[in-house]
Amino acid sequence: MLHDIVFVEPLPKRILRLRFDDGVEGLVDIGALLPFTGIFAPLKEESVFRAVRVDSELGTIVWPNGADLDPQVLYLKVAGLRASSGPLESPG
Repeated sequence: MLHDIVFVEPLPKRILRLRFDDGVEGLVDIGALLPFTGIFAPLKEESVFRAVRVDSELGTIVWPNGADLDPQVLYLKVAGLRASSGPLESPG
């Protein structure tokens, strides 16, 4: 099932607080998620990174330069799930 992002708050160190339409909420380290190259290069600038907003039509987050991220990938990160299996296992 796909879930839309309904809230975003940019935090220091390229972290985003996200809330989804089913109430799942958590933090995503964008710096660890993607390289800041290509369309994401401007996000290195703190002011650009902090300009993130929710696009309710797309159900995801977007930046003024047109960069966006797949809400399903973000949901899996926040919920601690893998795309092909259940919850992540704790290391031994």
